[in-house]
Amino acid sequence: MSSAQPVPCAPAPTASLPEVTASVGVPARSAHWFRRFLAFVGPGYMVSVGYMDPGNWETDLQGGAQFGYTLLSVILISSLMAMLLQALSARLGIATGLDLVQACRTRYSRPVSLVLWLACEIAIIACDLAEVIGTAIALRMLFGIPLMGGTLISALDVVIVLALMNRGFRPLEAFVIALLSIIATCFAVQIVMAGPPLAAIGAGFVPHAAILSHPAMLYVAIGIIGATVMPHNLYLHSAIVQTRAYDRTPEGRRDALRWSVWDSSIALGLALFVNAAILIVAASAFHTAQYHAVAALEDAYRLLSPVLGFGLASTLFATALLAAGTNSTITGTLAGQIVMEGFVHLSLAPWARRLVTRGLAVVPTVAVIAISGDRSVNALLLFSQVVLSMQLPLAVIPLVRIVSDRATMGPFAIGRVTTVVAWAVAIVLVMLNAKLLFDALA
Repeated sequence: MSSAQPVPCAPAPTASLPEVTASVGVPARSAHWFRRFLAFVGPGYMVSVGYMDPGNWETDLQGGAQFGYTLLSVILISSLMAMLLQALSARLGIATGLDLVQACRTRYSRPVSLVLWLACEIAIIACDLAEVIGTAIALRMLFGIPLMGGTLISALDVVIVLALMNRGFRPLEAFVIALLSIIATCFAVQIVMAGPPLAAIGAGFVPHAAILSHPAMLYVAIGIIGATVMPHNLYLHSAIVQTRAYDRTPEGRRDALRWSVWDSSIALGLALFVNAAILIVAASAFHTAQYHAVAALEDAYRLLSPVLGFGLASTLFATALLAAGTNSTITGTLAGQIVMEGFVHLSLAPWARRLVTRGLAVVPTVAVIAISGDRSVNALLLFSQVVLSMQLPLAVIPLVRIVSDRATMGPFAIGRVTTVVAWAVAIVLVMLNAKLLFDALA
């Protein structure tokens, strides 16, 4: 195969996010490796946002408060699963020029595609629901704004998103990375404040048989893994890796794939740090002090400063939560645009798409708060995680099937060993999410 030939059997659809496709320049392959790596840094960090949402925070808090450092190994395993799936998503986008939505539409019948579209739209709304709740809770923690007011204020984030998108994709990525840095810094400072024993942390990253034999611990462990992989991230990643202006040749694609996998793996390593830090702080502050029932975000905020003895601890926690909620609005907007345009070829202006998505999250939140009061938002947050669990198989299974199909991927199809590992991860995630769904509805 000559270097000028495209990947065999790869369709040539309209690119996802056509206004930014191949808009980020890439140095020549003769340039220094670090310059080339920096050119591909960004998409992985945008994807990592989905691994730090309030659903993850609550399961990490619960795991640390109840069981100390034992479940750190579960966070590590779930992060490795996520790294594999996101690498496969990047492979699909770079190798074929298709995002996962377009690949599904090409592969499956129209009725199946419509079912996948509806399921993914519901998942995006559910994820946005968690972001609205997290943002509203953070605003109440920091500024005393009632949850109803914070929920309405969260709808105004469309202005931030539009302003950034109008400046190009690189500024958008820079804004996301800046907020992620704030989140990581806040938790790094809290770990120093908590002063956890390093030996206990190290032991926590080693899997324990007690996790399987202890029903309550197993339940929280399943929750941690089930809340890890966000289905819309798989659609998003396969699209935004195409924003780089790499050579659309086999050699250029291989080079782009290598740097993109490094980008996403390092970014998800940051997400691993944040999730582990939440559990470590909860273990050091709450488990040690016998506050084993702490699971809600506001309970953690209220207790952190008194327990750790630092007035800044609670403020750092709330600041990180606000940064996480703000960050998620950007990736939610992009994922919604990719899904709608890819499945039904319906294109909306970014401001219209953002208003529709955020409105569908704000309205039920406002209604539940008005009817049932502030405490009901925790149940709504749980509901959003159940919805995401239901949708996950509809994203993971098509992804693994497509990237292992040589007719679609050509020489970029994954090998036999990777295929076996990917199917094992997919089956584990589907089974655990089914368990979560069963327990939530029982």
